Amino acid sequence: MTSPGQPNGSAAAHRSAKGGFFPGRVRSRAIGLRVMVAVTVAVLVLGSTLVKGLVVGNGAADALAKEIGNSMTGLAQSLVRQLDLTMWARANQIAALSRIDALKDPTVAQSTIDELKRRDPTIAWIGMTNAGGRVVAASNGLLLGADISSRPVHQEGMKGLFVGDVHQAVALKGKVPYLQGETPKFVDVSAPLQKADGSTVGVLAAHYSWEWAHISIRQLTEPLADRKGLTLFILSADGTVLIGPESAVGKPLPVPTLSGKLRDGWSSEVWPDGITYVTGVAHGKGLHDYAGLGWTVVARQPADVVFAETNRLRMTIIGSGTLLALLFSVIGWFAAGRIARPLGAIADAAERIGKGGPGAAIPDVGGAAEIRRLSVALREMVDGLTNKDAALMRLEDIAYEDRLTALPNRRYFEQYVEASTGAGGGSAMVMYIDLDGFKPVNDRLGHDAGDAVLRQIGGRLASIFRDDDVVARLGGDEFAAVLPRRAGRPAPDTDELATRIIAAVNEPVSFNGEKIRVGCSIGIASWPEDDRDMATVMRHADAALYKAKRDGRNRSVRWMRTMVGG
Repeated sequence: MTSPGQPNGSAAAHRSAKGGFFPGRVRSRAIGLRVMVAVTVAVLVLGSTLVKGLVVGNGAADALAKEIGNSMTGLAQSLVRQLDLTMWARANQIAALSRIDALKDPTVAQSTIDELKRRDPTIAWIGMTNAGGRVVAASNGLLLGADISSRPVHQEGMKGLFVGDVHQAVALKGKVPYLQGETPKFVDVSAPLQKADGSTVGVLAAHYSWEWAHISIRQLTEPLADRKGLTLFILSADGTVLIGPESAVGKPLPVPTLSGKLRDGWSSEVWPDGITYVTGVAHGKGLHDYAGLGWTVVARQPADVVFAETNRLRMTIIGSGTLLALLFSVIGWFAAGRIARPLGAIADAAERIGKGGPGAAIPDVGGAAEIRRLSVALREMVDGLTNKDAALMRLEDIAYEDRLTALPNRRYFEQYVEASTGAGGGSAMVMYIDLDGFKPVNDRLGHDAGDAVLRQIGGRLASIFRDDDVVARLGGDEFAAVLPRRAGRPAPDTDELATRIIAAVNEPVSFNGEKIRVGCSIGIASWPEDDRDMATVMRHADAALYKAKRDGRNRSVRWMRTMVGG
């Protein structure tokens, strides 16, 4: 119950009554500044690292593929050029020897042949035939006296300089150094032996061991020993593998597109084993007047081996970027802490101020200049708002307070009743109180006496009701009270309370040495028992009040449905 002399109490009670009908403020679970900064920095650094790793990795992969592809092509071109150069030199050697007249003598030819065989280990066999195709001079005496007139090396040699492709020499198997169990393979070179008149008297022929091709491959690939999976193929003009993996020798290349009429270059090809290889191709084109045998060289290396270094580079970039992201996020965490701590202090103070905590104030924090400016501005704003709020509270108290009795006025009473019963829950008693014999006091003693009576009666009423009851002066000599019923405690005995009110009002009031006596009539109604509409209940209480006056005044009447006018 709001008592006289406590003007702020009525306004506070009114604000509390109104506040009960507004939902409470829900504090959302938000991400802290430190976490936000740390996560943002980590995401930015890691994101940029991933993009960099992707871009650099892909760029490096493309560049590396191009570099390896070009190197494969260059290796193939070097080997095919070496093969052409070697065959050109051998063809020139035989062609030059065939021009020497002395070699037409078998005896001279034999000594020359033996010397050539001794000096050139790549010559497996060299010999001279007569016009009929019989061997008349031969290295190590092999095939001496044999008839090779049906062999291309003799037939083609009789016509002019001849270079024969790789073939097996069955007649020499086991007679020349070669891999055990294998039939030796040779490249034939032959040229006609002619007299001064141009007639052909025989052929100078040589079988060059195919081993020199293997030697050439070893010489080219030894510096590339660190290239894992590097494989070389030498193909004949018809695409048959002359040199390569054992399973491929003597068969067409398993990737026909590489052995066809393609220009020198490189590509990534999937081979029959399901592996993608970076593959370089080069075709023999001969040299000078040597047209060449149409050989093709293919060099390949597994793509996963080629790109392994790129993948390592990409993983290194991503790994270092992840470490940097963690490092910078930790730095961001501590850096944000210097901002978050003073902001947190300001936020905590603002919450305490919002809850009305005693002595709460915006602290004067340090840190960044902007945060310091913020704390100063907020402190000045809160001070200004506090002063304004105090002024507004006082104005609100004045607006809701009866200035004569310090009781709540009609405006407050009506709004309180509306707020406290608007939700439809609970129950309350309503009492209308009207003074009896008050008008003669004003008429006989004046308004000052009447005001003194009202002030003292207001104080007496305020002392009778409970703390949570509301008693107000509605105007003139009319008062009203609302007695809410609370769960867990007994309802007030209105008859006993009315008797106490009447007794208190009947006590004389002293004014300028004169004893002034007045009485009161009371009308009582109950909400929601008498009606669920509070306005109707208040009218019922007013009707009961006037019945009390008609029944003789200075008494209380409880409204009943049988009441006349009810």
